[in-house]
Amino acid sequence: MEYLWWGITIILFILSFVGIIYPIIPSIVAIWGGFLVYQFLINANELSVWFWISMGILSAVLIAADLIANSYFVKKYGGSKASETVAAIATIVGSFILPPFGIILIPFVAVLITEFILHREAKKAAKVGFATVIGFLGGSIAKILIQILMIVWFFIAVVI
Repeated sequence: MEYLWWGITIILFILSFVGIIYPIIPSIVAIWGGFLVYQFLINANELSVWFWISMGILSAVLIAADLIANSYFVKKYGGSKASETVAAIATIVGSFILPPFGIILIPFVAVLITEFILHREAKKAAKVGFATVIGFLGGSIAKILIQILMIVWFFIAVVI
């Protein structure tokens, strides 16, 4: 039975990375699901309080990384609050329309159109659209690194 629980734990960890391409799958919930399967179904005494506190902090950083990266780049290049919202919605929609490329193309086009409608400046709209792509990629890279750190830390905690 322990093999089943380990299998579910590993699948949840893998799903956390799928959540980067398909944002409808909450990466942080998948990672925590893996931790909780281990804690409650494999070994309740292995993970320390320090581990749980650290994972809570890293979870907050993981959530913030995505929001901060997107918001930072859109604001840096003069994007509006409406473009930030449109980019977030378009990222989710894009992940289903043209996976995996839609997650980049759809937000770019949506923000480009939004900024053009708001400001009637094609150059600025293109700049903000590009900034949305850079923000998404930056946030995704940060999420990948933080998720790897969390999962590696987990395996170190259960092995040592």
